[in-house]
Amino acid sequence: MAQILWFENYQPADAAELGGKNASLGTLTGAGMPVPPGFAVSADCYRKALADGGLTGQLDALIAAVDARDPASVAAAGERARALIGALTVPADLAAAIRAAYARLCQQCGDDSLPVAVRSSATCEDQPDASFAGEHDTYLWVRGADAVAHHVLRCWASLFTDRGIAYRLERGYGRANVAMSVGVQQMVRPRAAGVAFTLNPLNGDRSQIAIDASWGFGEAVVSGEVTPDNFLVDKVMGSITRRTVSAKTLEYRLSATDAVTAVPVEAERQSIPCLSDDEILAVARLARRAEKHYKCPQDVEWAIDGAWAIDGAQSVLLLQSRPETVWSRRPRQAVTCNADPITSMVQTLLHPSHGTPEGGC
Repeated sequence: MAQILWFENYQPADAAELGGKNASLGTLTGAGMPVPPGFAVSADCYRKALADGGLTGQLDALIAAVDARDPASVAAAGERARALIGALTVPADLAAAIRAAYARLCQQCGDDSLPVAVRSSATCEDQPDASFAGEHDTYLWVRGADAVAHHVLRCWASLFTDRGIAYRLERGYGRANVAMSVGVQQMVRPRAAGVAFTLNPLNGDRSQIAIDASWGFGEAVVSGEVTPDNFLVDKVMGSITRRTVSAKTLEYRLSATDAVTAVPVEAERQSIPCLSDDEILAVARLARRAEKHYKCPQDVEWAIDGAWAIDGAQSVLLLQSRPETVWSRRPRQAVTCNADPITSMVQTLLHPSHGTPEGGC
């Protein structure tokens, strides 16, 4: 298995080495969707580095001894595991491969010091029965080949966050041969970002797309630090059936020192929609494309970055798509609200300007 795999060259046989996130980025890139370019460091590099450093057995023993019911036991094992991996040196051949790949990406994007996101992608992530969303680390706005290699090591260590260990044990992955791939992807600088579900997360209605959006980077939405704007879009009619605009008091922006930090939102922007109607519908169309490709409901991360404008219009970029894991595991008959497209179509025709009442049918 190659150390470096480019998203644009992804093949299904690579999935086991790339983990859920990176495999999804490769799949979406191959499907022609607007995914920022990048590459992945294979999970085999993680396995080899641990074996060469004599850590494989130590880490296995640490996790085998964890009492999943005792948070202190989980925390102690996680702290020790992260320290062991953090003390490693990235192997020289891998460091050289990362430098070469980063240089190629810089050349491709026309920036000799290209900012990238360095993202964890564990081999157990984004499975039909478990998403692992937020359990491992991502580092934004990293510049320079040496910094990229350093953050690859940090992503490896984040396989053993307390939350990651506990979640794997809960889901039965705790003592499996789990490894970490790492994605390196051109950074975006979004004016607005968020998530979209290709069903209504309140009631499981698959005829709707639910969009959460806020100013700046999507971290404020994902972390729950801000109450985002929320929009519902009817899949059949392609119309916006509900708008809920919230007071968005903070956003994540890029600082002068290349740090992504939370800052207050100016008063005049707090209570206005962060997306236009055209942008709402563009996000919905992109989420729908991901759902059609994967043939199941999706949880999509997206961003709007004016620097990626196409034909004079700001481009909606697809940052990640993973299977929705709450309603998708329930029997279809459990969904009683707007469960079929015809019902949704009729309701939209009868109530074109009001949409579905909050929490009702």
